[in-house]
Amino acid sequence: MAARGIINRRELLAAGAVAVTASPLTALAKPTPPAARTMPHVDSLSLVSPDLRDALAQWRRDPGDFAINAATLARVRKLSEPTVPNAPTPPYEEHSIPGAKGAPDVRLFVINPAASGPPRPAILHIHGGGFVAGTVDEVIPKLQRLAREQDCVIVTVDYRLAPETRFPGALEDNYAALKWLYRSAATLGVDTSRIAVAGESAGGGHAAGLAIAARDRGEVPIAFQLLIYPMLDDRTGSSRPVPPFIGAYVWLPESNRFGWDSLLGVPAGSRNVPAGAVPARTANLAGLPPAFIGVGAIDLFVEEDMEYARRLIDSGVATQLAVVPGAYHGFDIIAPSAPTSVAFRATWSAALKHAFGRE
Repeated sequence: MAARGIINRRELLAAGAVAVTASPLTALAKPTPPAARTMPHVDSLSLVSPDLRDALAQWRRDPGDFAINAATLARVRKLSEPTVPNAPTPPYEEHSIPGAKGAPDVRLFVINPAASGPPRPAILHIHGGGFVAGTVDEVIPKLQRLAREQDCVIVTVDYRLAPETRFPGALEDNYAALKWLYRSAATLGVDTSRIAVAGESAGGGHAAGLAIAARDRGEVPIAFQLLIYPMLDDRTGSSRPVPPFIGAYVWLPESNRFGWDSLLGVPAGSRNVPAGAVPARTANLAGLPPAFIGVGAIDLFVEEDMEYARRLIDSGVATQLAVVPGAYHGFDIIAPSAPTSVAFRATWSAALKHAFGRE
């Protein structure tokens, strides 16, 4: 890891986020993005929190700049390799479980299992990567730390990526892992009344979609959803413009269109998308588990995340929303030691403890 608590572009990829500067899949016909709203000129860098600026500058200077599209996707994925060795404790296990009917087996890791002692809470974790990149292996070190802090079991899923696997492939992989976790509770030492779903960026979007699917199918109760700058709405940056100073760093509107194009199989922002594929387009949010949503104030996802939180609240879902001033997408990964990042992590960690009944 880079010095002074700063992480570079390659390391950010290893954590499951992807920066994109190129056009999306050429196989899809693209609608012309709408013009940005009329806004006063704002220097986007002036909006970045001072303690996050040096990290952003170092990350942007990294020579590993790349464009992601159909031609470069393989190279981007190769960069998503673990750069931090896994800690010896708590232990973890690799499993291969049956997928949905007609789908391949699902690979997952279980962190901190223990059949003895009182049952503990569990987290079904889904990694980020814009729906098109990232791997389960790279997130194990940070999940080991989380499992120690929360004294919980964590299952993290190696779901199939787009564009090779369109929706609902990843959803079904994640749901298979959730059912396996629920049915294996006695073996893993899990309290089935305290199962949370969690994810960052695209993983947060997948986690939100999984919570909706679990509610609708009625097989596995979910107690909480921890959504860290979740990717919830394909219309952001496509049929819905954003101010030019929002999403100016790390995850760009072009990135968003590529990721959603890849998952949906139709252009982002299309009038009709596959049912259940976009959490923000779900008409009924009632009956979903309590949620924490955290996002930076200059993250591309800030408006869609705030709107989703508002809709959850209006639907009677207990929801905590944290909007971090001056924070861009993935700020806590790029500058993990910055006071802004430390405070943000403490905020969502406290929310998770509250959900698990551990004040």
